[in-house]
Amino acid sequence: MICDFVAEFAKLIATYPEDIKVQTKQGDEITEIVLYANQADVGKLIGKEGKMIGAIKTVISGCKAKDGVSYKINVEPI
Repeated sequence: MICDFVAEFAKLIATYPEDIKVQTKQGDEITEIVLYANQADVGKLIGKEGKMIGAIKTVISGCKAKDGVSYKINVEPI
């Protein structure tokens, strides 16, 4: 559910939405979401001073309250 949200939100922002891929790595206490994007879109997804990725993290932290899982998100170029 969270991965689908991150992928769809990133596709709305990205210039190359076909390059967006999301991978989940399950850990003991933290689930890491890795968002792969085209090099040209990485800056857009992070935003000025990290505000765009911060907004995504804020929404994801609301899901933590519901299911009790901590999430970490990283944006990496393809």
